[in-house]
Parts: sequence; structure tokens; C-alpha cells
Amino acid sequence: MSAQTVCKTVRQYNQEPILPEDIEKLTEIAKDYCRVKNYVYARYGGIGSLSKLYPGYTVQNEMTRSGLRGELGLPSVYFNLAVFDALGDIKAQWTRTKSKLTKLIGKNENFSPEEKHYLRFLLKTANAFDAVLNQKAFDLPTEIVKKQEELAAWVDTEKLHRYVCRQVRKYHVKLHADKATGFSATERAYRYGDHGIYISTKQNRKRIFVGLTDHNSYRNQIYIRLYPEENRLEIRVAVDVAVRTHTDYTKRVGLALGMFCMLTTHEGNRYGERLGEYQNGYAEWMREQMRSYSRNRKDNPGRKKYLARKQRLTEQLHSYINHELNVFLQKEKPRIVYIPRLPAMQAGKGDGGINNSVALWQRGYIRERLLLKCREQSVEVTEVFGSGIGRTCSRCGAQGKKKDVFFLCESCGYRVEEKTNTAQNALKRGSQEVEEKDTQR
Repeated sequence: MSAQTVCKTVRQYNQEPILPEDIEKLTEIAKDYCRVKNYVYARYGGIGSLSKLYPGYTVQNEMTRSGLRGELGLPSVYFNLAVFDALGDIKAQWTRTKSKLTKLIGKNENFSPEEKHYLRFLLKTANAFDAVLNQKAFDLPTEIVKKQEELAAWVDTEKLHRYVCRQVRKYHVKLHADKATGFSATERAYRYGDHGIYISTKQNRKRIFVGLTDHNSYRNQIYIRLYPEENRLEIRVAVDVAVRTHTDYTKRVGLALGMFCMLTTHEGNRYGERLGEYQNGYAEWMREQMRSYSRNRKDNPGRKKYLARKQRLTEQLHSYINHELNVFLQKEKPRIVYIPRLPAMQAGKGDGGINNSVALWQRGYIRERLLLKCREQSVEVTEVFGSGIGRTCSRCGAQGKKKDVFFLCESCGYRVEEKTNTAQNALKRGSQEVEEKDTQR
């Protein structure tokens, strides 16, 4: 992907309800796709298969020879994608395991700096990590061997190897797909035409036609998400969209993110003022559903209605967030946006109802969508130091107080809406960082 494009997911939907016999054929593909992935998870998700994961063709060849595809009768266009999908998931899981170990090593005060250095060396060196877990000797380039031998003279390598094995056994998880919700398809498995899409089935030279709500066609790998209970599907396509440039986008804008009002600018302009209404309604409904489920757990017939309602509420909330972000960009026309770096959420503190609302706060989604939409419009987003940004007076720099929704500075008498003060500080800190960089140059 070039620097002048940004990748985004496009969704397509069926125009009319899909025939039951057709949705059954697609569901059968999804189930077989899921079986292949689970087979790969079980066979290659452990420590014994680490050496086969990169680049992955060893796994593909072994899976081809296994006879599983013929047993399921699954076309190769689906079978091979299922194998590589599962391989990608396994690699991601190993990355998460290594990240967890890296954090544990950094926090462990019982390790000396040399021991930590050696452990990080093991995590970063693929064949060394594989060999330690499988209790084998490993070969390294000559220059690395010398450094490793020097380091080994200062540490008990056997003890550290046992530590790595113990932590991997504790934190590494073998993946398993419980539900067959959909499948991926390459261009050979589908064809756009007649205002719809023709999808290959398990029957030779037989395709299912699904009319779509739009007339767009793509030549990328797609993902087909099935909803059998509703006789519908959703097609997700990753496409590269050209980045737009705007000569009239010239402003520097400081932003403050909030739970009740989504965005407040340094000029006091507010966007997403109904976010709190959506959030509170969603949080209250979730709490009521949790209480109801706990009371009637034994007699509860299922969760289909709950999950369907939850999805509708989430989609409504996300639609509102995206609309307000579009309005923000169109009205403010920013060249650079400054936002405070948000702290991690703290668990186990404060009121339970408030904590529940905070847990449902879509701040991660808002930030993700803001970054994407700014990239699409060639708008630079800069995160500034966020510590104390809401308690500092943007006019004189003294520490102030919050009262209701206002910020009050006893030093200079400045009184302004709290989020506006935060946004002004974001702009101020961002501008200072730019000036410091220019001075250093």
C-alpha cells in the first residue's frame, strides 16, 4: 500500500432474503472452513511446530497431503485460505505470548540486567526461542555466538530456559474456533455480475447468486459473514482508498475526548453531544440484561435476542460516532489535530455503575475512527502529554479546580468549560513541541 492510499473495510449486503437452501450451502462451507482452521490450530498451535510457521508452506504442503480436503469435499479456493487464516492466527497468538513474557521480564525485580538481556535475546531470536522450548541446541551466526557466550558467562542459562518454558506453558493458549460464522474467498471463488455476486459452492461448477444493495464490484479477497437465522449475509472487502488533500484545511485544532460529549475543540465547539445519551442507554440496558440473565440462568432459553439487540445498539452508536467525526472534519477543516494521550483504564476502583459505563465507553473506537478519517483527509494527528492536562490552566499554567462542568483558576480568575480548557492545553502543548523541534533544527 502506497503512502497516498489508506486501507479501509467496505461492506456489502444482500438485497433480498437468501433462499434457505442457498444459506444452507454457504453455512456448510463455513462449517468446513472452521473444521480446517481447528485442525490447523490443534496440529500446529503448539511448541513443536514453531519451526514450521515461517513462511508456512511446509504446513500447506502437509495439509494438502493429509487428505482432509478430500474428506470434506471442500474446494481448494476455500481450503488453502482456511489453512493460511489459521496460520496467521497462530503467529499472532505467539506474538501476544512473547509480548506478555517481555512485560513480565521487565517487571521482574529478581532478574539482573544481564539476565533480562539474555531473556530478551531468546524472545527476539526465532530459532533460539524454538530450541529452548523444545530443549534442543541452536545454531547462531558467529558474531552472535561470541556475544551470547560472553553473556552466558554471567547468567545461569538453564534457570532462564526453565523460566521461559514455564511462562509459555502458563500463558500460551492453543486457539479454537467455536462457531462457524463465515469464510474468506479469493477472486477465483466468486464473480460479480447482474447487480449481485455469484459464490462458488462445494458442488463442481455450481454457484449461488446473491443480489446486492449496491452495484460495486471488487477483485480482492473477501470475507463472507453469514447470518443464517435472518437469511442474510455481509461481505467485507479490504480496499485501498486514495488519500484526499484539501488546500482549505489549514487550522491547528486542540481536542478533548469525553464520555458525554465526544469531541470539544479549543474554541469550545462541540461534536457528538448525544454520545452520553447513547452510552447511558446502552450501559443501562447491559446492566439490566446481566441482572436478568443472572436471575433466570437455569431457565434462560438462549441469547439470540440479546445478541441481536446488542449488535443493533452497537451499530447505532458507531454510526452516530462516524457521522459526528465527519461533521467535525468538514466544519473545522483542520491541518493538524492535537489530542491528549489517554491513560489506561483502572480496574477495581470507584462506583460499579460508573465503572460499567466507562468499560462500555467507545474511546478506543472513537480514537481509531478519528485516526483513520484524518488519514483519509491528509490531516495530521499528534498525541500530546496528557498528565494533568485537565487540571492545568490553559491561560497561566497554574493548577486550578473543577466545579460541575467548569474549570476555575484561582490564580488568574480564568473560568471556562472543563473540556474546552483541556482542548486548549492540548493545542498549547502540541504547539510548544513543534516550536522546540524547530529550534533544535
